[in-house]
Amino acid sequence: MAFRKAVKGTALIGGGAIATVFGLSQFSQYRNKHGALVQVEAAEVVPVKNNLPTREQQILALQTNSEFDVIVIGGGATGCGCALDAATRGLKTALLERYDFSSGTSSRSTKLIHGGVRYLQKAIMKLDIEQYRMVKEALEERAHLLQSAPHLSAPLPIMLPIYKWWQLPYYWIGIKLYDLVAGSQCLKRSYVLTKSRALELFPMLRKDKLVGAIVYYDGQHNDARMNLAIALTAARYGAATANYAEVRSLLKSTDPASGKLRVCGVRCRDVLTGKEFDVKAKCVINATGPFTDSVRKMDDEEVPNICQPSAGVHIVMPGYYSPDNMGLLDPATSDGRVIFFLPWEKMTIAGTTDSPTDVTSHPIPTEEDINFILSEVRNYLGADVEVRRGDVLAAWSGIRPLVTDPNSKDTQSISRNHVVTISDSGLVTIAGGKWTTYRAMARDTIDAAIQEHNLKAGSSKTMGLRLEGGHDWSPTLYIRLVQDYGLESEVAQHLASTYGDKAFEVAKIAQVTGKRWPIVGKRLVSEFPYIEAEVVYGVKEYARTAVDMISRRTRLAFLNVQAAEEALPRIVDIMGKELNWSEQKKKEELETARKFLYYEMGYKVKTDQLTDRSEISLVPSDIERYKKRFHMFDKEKKGFITILDVQRVLESISVQIAENTLHEILNEVDLNKNGQVELNEFLQLMSAIQKGHVSGSRLAVLMKSAEENLRRRAAIPVDRSGGGV
Repeated sequence: MAFRKAVKGTALIGGGAIATVFGLSQFSQYRNKHGALVQVEAAEVVPVKNNLPTREQQILALQTNSEFDVIVIGGGATGCGCALDAATRGLKTALLERYDFSSGTSSRSTKLIHGGVRYLQKAIMKLDIEQYRMVKEALEERAHLLQSAPHLSAPLPIMLPIYKWWQLPYYWIGIKLYDLVAGSQCLKRSYVLTKSRALELFPMLRKDKLVGAIVYYDGQHNDARMNLAIALTAARYGAATANYAEVRSLLKSTDPASGKLRVCGVRCRDVLTGKEFDVKAKCVINATGPFTDSVRKMDDEEVPNICQPSAGVHIVMPGYYSPDNMGLLDPATSDGRVIFFLPWEKMTIAGTTDSPTDVTSHPIPTEEDINFILSEVRNYLGADVEVRRGDVLAAWSGIRPLVTDPNSKDTQSISRNHVVTISDSGLVTIAGGKWTTYRAMARDTIDAAIQEHNLKAGSSKTMGLRLEGGHDWSPTLYIRLVQDYGLESEVAQHLASTYGDKAFEVAKIAQVTGKRWPIVGKRLVSEFPYIEAEVVYGVKEYARTAVDMISRRTRLAFLNVQAAEEALPRIVDIMGKELNWSEQKKKEELETARKFLYYEMGYKVKTDQLTDRSEISLVPSDIERYKKRFHMFDKEKKGFITILDVQRVLESISVQIAENTLHEILNEVDLNKNGQVELNEFLQLMSAIQKGHVSGSRLAVLMKSAEENLRRRAAIPVDRSGGGV
């Protein structure tokens, strides 16, 4: 009864607030909806290339074209969006990225396509019309993204748990306003849940003091694959699109009319070959995210900074920490930040933090940020769910390119509004913004470029434009993959949701397994649906390094760093055949990829949980129990065990494990890397497991299983058997 009264009261309180934005929202919705219809019709007249040009062909196009209309620097979401917008308007376009597409911030997001609930809160509380417009635009672009790449994105319900009665009307009003601002493009209407219903949908939730919950909808996507889809679509529309093409400097020439120096192109370097060449263009666009100011200083060394970078850390945990199709929002953490807790790719993603940082190409997640996220997660999960540090399977840091006054210090209060600026020499810069609004940012940027440089092109044609893989995709496409090619259902669903209608091209090159089922599709690692054929196809999608493959063509590095490391040798072998790598090149790729996992994807902070300085905090009875287990393997009482000791015990219980796998298992615990596991190292491992710092240790599981097996096989003493004959 109290719950129902609260809901009724909430509705009355919220009525007035909702009415204040209704008129503006509906007018804006009408205007944008009708504008979009015109743009969709226009987009359909642009021809599309059936065959994707190779990277070598793209580099040749950059070298041989006398002059492009537009050069875009930066292969993140915004840069690729600019290239797609320009190409679909009929402009001769080049896109240059010094690393891989989406190698920076665009692959390290929260994976949400959202308008920004907290920005709407600020807009209302501060009566900030700019914040409101940003949210409105983002909600419109959210609908576009979900429609343009339906295979890569989908609506996601997000639960906001309520632990105080007064919060119910407060949050209900805010969420209903969020629905209202979205207008007819609202994904699904938000709703209120009772305590029992909230726990039914999210059983891991903390029960005590829970009043109820509010559920609202936003979008979720595979960010790196979405970024790549934009780049590939731009390439199909004729853009000369090249990754590993670094801009070394800007070219300038004197404008005959004004006598001023104007940017007229770039000096480019093919990172893979080292060859440098000039690329000329009427307009150069700077869309480099956190590196915005470094490109602006190529144009003018004295220009003040307009970008203040902010680091956001995310972690990935096992899927059992969250329901399959329900996220969680912590709207007010202990330090005022917002934490999302979301299902993603059958895992659970949690984040993000928000702190000032230096600009770097290789941001590293810190133990402090990881523990902050874990601490906030513990506040919302039930006491029966032990949140363990060892369950962090991957962690990464992304740098947000926030636009701000250089003197500002509080990055949390900065809006992500985008800014388009044009220098005296004609360099067009797009800065700020957010993933969801990449298309609108690109539209505004190309509009400004056309006006500044008198380019001959019409209005933007990207609203309603389907991205790579989205044209003939349907929710049941995966069934055809199973029926026509003999793929596992899980693998088929993965291919359909990653490549859309291009999944058939991957299936065609999948290898025969030699098994009754599945007929084709050899997995890279057993617990993930990625198959070897994706590595071959990834090379066609411009992947040129092992890091490209484990982090952006597949998402293994973002899901489980140990699984990614396990898949690396096979990935390098396949890429080596496709790209004609030497044995030395293969070794270099392996080493580079392992360093990437170690530093940038959280492997270092994961392995730091177990070091030769780790404290052993076990009670005496546990120490004795673990010593006995250890000595079952160390028969000679050497004080250490080797791979031979483990093999001997496994043979006695008729278990076979490949020798290279055993080396990997022991190496995880061999802290001083001397080829053997000492008793002290084993006790440190068991202590770390008890404290939750380490989980999923293969050696610990193997030794426990072997011990139990040996006990079951132990001979029964004669005096216990009743005697002999």
